[in-house]
Amino acid sequence: MPLHLASGFCALLVIQCHCWIALPAAAPTHPNIVVILADDQGWGDLSLNGNSNLNTPNIDSLATSGAQFEHFFVSPVCSPTRAEFLTGRYHPRGGVRGVTTGAERLNLDETTIADTFQAAGYTTGAFGKWHNGSQYPYHPNGRGFDTYYGFTSGHWGNYFNPILEQNGHLMRGTGFIADDLTDHAMAFIETHRKEPFFCYIPFNTPHSPMQVPDRFYDRFKGAELKQRNRDPKREDPEFTRAALAMCENIDWNVGRILHQLEVLGLTENTIVVYFSDNGPNSWRWNGGMKGRKGSTDEGGVRSPLLVRWPGNIPAGIRISQIAGAIDLLPTLADLAGVRNTGTKPLDGITLKPLLTGSTAGWPDRMIFSHWSGRVSVRTQQHRLDSSGLLFDMVNDPGQTRDVSEALPAEAERLRKSVADWKEHLLPGFGEDPRPLPVGFPAFPVTQLPARDGLPHGKVTRSARAPNSSYFMNWTDTADRMTWDVDIATTGRYEAVLFYACPAADVGAKFELRLNDATIEGTVSEPHDPPLQGSENDRVPRAGESYVKDFKPMRIGTLDLKKGRGELTLRALQIPGSQVMEVRMLLLTLVP
Repeated sequence: MPLHLASGFCALLVIQCHCWIALPAAAPTHPNIVVILADDQGWGDLSLNGNSNLNTPNIDSLATSGAQFEHFFVSPVCSPTRAEFLTGRYHPRGGVRGVTTGAERLNLDETTIADTFQAAGYTTGAFGKWHNGSQYPYHPNGRGFDTYYGFTSGHWGNYFNPILEQNGHLMRGTGFIADDLTDHAMAFIETHRKEPFFCYIPFNTPHSPMQVPDRFYDRFKGAELKQRNRDPKREDPEFTRAALAMCENIDWNVGRILHQLEVLGLTENTIVVYFSDNGPNSWRWNGGMKGRKGSTDEGGVRSPLLVRWPGNIPAGIRISQIAGAIDLLPTLADLAGVRNTGTKPLDGITLKPLLTGSTAGWPDRMIFSHWSGRVSVRTQQHRLDSSGLLFDMVNDPGQTRDVSEALPAEAERLRKSVADWKEHLLPGFGEDPRPLPVGFPAFPVTQLPARDGLPHGKVTRSARAPNSSYFMNWTDTADRMTWDVDIATTGRYEAVLFYACPAADVGAKFELRLNDATIEGTVSEPHDPPLQGSENDRVPRAGESYVKDFKPMRIGTLDLKKGRGELTLRALQIPGSQVMEVRMLLLTLVP
């Protein structure tokens, strides 16, 4: 299969693509799995689905050479969808309550799709935005992935040469983040081409901030948008142009992956899956559907789903039956002949019969969508929205006419199903008593970013959205920052603080305390790097923090006892106008 490139990109193939020698690959016992997940890409952000504003030939090719699901549903926001893909269960069951400050964590008693494939002998790798927990064992390396490269937060503040991590160790990425994630995924595929592998590539684009290399953006800069949101007054054309450029970048990277599989002789024995995690992150063309990211209406939860497995899934089939992210674990396990190792009942079902043409007796099921207490339910024919209105999605896909009075029995049936779903899944859902785990010999390094801590006093975050923020305005000895932690192993821990401080404020003394263990430090060296990110933004950002290159400061070691406590960072003396800005604490269990 040729690598498709958007107009004007032909030279990039020579410059950007790796070269491989086509060697015959040993056929694994089970098929390889490649799962590609876009972040904030709407159903309408593909030329496959009729958007003439952009060109996505590589993603589209998955439909022409495999299966396209016409009615596939995910959650309204990022981390819940990821949890439902990982577990085959609705996200409230796994404790995923939000998108930041620890609420995005997937409960540790949940079995993931990576656990299942790892148990079957697969080598597993994840490359991208995790968004289901940062501290081990919430970390990907604790959830069945042998290899992880990317960032565990919900969003990142800069997409060019960013600080990322590899298996818990911080490192600097190379170039544009989506390209870099693809490079690492491709290296993983090449390394493990002679054994069955499970490769998960959760891109973090086109999630804001809206950054993309010039070679993709230049085609959209000032371009006429032929198709607009159904309410054009709500659309920001500049945001749309940036999002579409980011989608074409994803398409280019998907093309690189597909090309690599072909060159390595792996195409016939690899299942490739492509989907997105929620509706579009702005008001733009989305097939006339109601709602966008954050909404439980059709436009907020409908996602593309493309599945290719040459010789096993007929090319070009279109599947009209409804399906959801909860179905991907049982489906992939079934296709690969792998036993699900989880002990909890799944909400999803295997879609293998639909993929192989066996649709007889397929049930008219219900798929529920939840966010922030709002629940809607979809059947093959109808959607009951979060306010209890009923819509005929076959004859009114834009949800413009409530038919609940015309179909009172159906409206009542679906209202009862929503009430039952809420009763079973949402009691106590807003509460989150889970501390941040620290100190496992198998994973001795624990990151405690500002995102997962709490500011007190005058301390503030650098932006409204916590995910990529840092603590600032630390100006008073009454101020403090705290992290609710649970020490897993009694022992000695090295403490490192990532900070920034101008020369005029050097000299502040501070204390780090956990229960009866304390250590004091002094800001002895200035480090005042500039803010980064705005120089790469295509449109002004709304909620994400700009970032800095924070400097690591070794404070010393703490003797910590097993158990829970409040890890507190507070000032002792402030000779200048502030103590410092704080991005993260790093605690490492010393052997």
